[in-house]
Amino acid sequence: MDLNLKAVIFDMDGVLLDSESICDRTWAMAFEETGLKYNPNIINLCRGCNKNDTLQILKKEFGEDFDALKYTERTSQLFFQIEKEEGIPLMPYVKECLEYLSKKYTLALASSTGEVHVKRQLAKAGIIDYFKTLTCGNMVEHSKPEPDIYLKACASIGIKPSECAGIEDSPNGIKSSFRAGLKTIMVPDKIQPDSEIKKLCFKVCKSLKEVMELL
Repeated sequence: MDLNLKAVIFDMDGVLLDSESICDRTWAMAFEETGLKYNPNIINLCRGCNKNDTLQILKKEFGEDFDALKYTERTSQLFFQIEKEEGIPLMPYVKECLEYLSKKYTLALASSTGEVHVKRQLAKAGIIDYFKTLTCGNMVEHSKPEPDIYLKACASIGIKPSECAGIEDSPNGIKSSFRAGLKTIMVPDKIQPDSEIKKLCFKVCKSLKEVMELL
């Protein structure tokens, strides 16, 4: 299909790495430690957000007295422990997809995760060299669902958003990519798209295998 594309920009968590499953575990563990009842809806609100925006969401949900920073630091500790002991699995068809698309397009990354963690995790997964640039959550004040991170990623490779596809798994990521003007493709992980999100998507694919077939 000729979409007039020159680049494909990937989200990392839930698209390339099965890290969202680990996040679910760490959030539940940290909730239990703080004596709070685990509510999966809270983590869904935060999927795709950077640290600053996550802290704001937690404060809004639990009140200004809630030590959101301490909570997120604990989830990070637990995540790193699991990552070290078990590793982070790749999502299905990742290497096949990156290998195929890298021969046709410039590939870049737009992840709300901090740069240090992005580099470590992509390197351990053996896929960091596929990406020309890495744009990470600590590089923008507000990450997804705001468009800033995708606009910065497009600028980093010198290609207009209209000539880029954004590959995302979460509603926050979809909104970010769409608002930045990319052709937005959703590969759902933990959250299935509702009618509002579907309207923002150029295509919803079941897996990265379908993305290969599309692009």
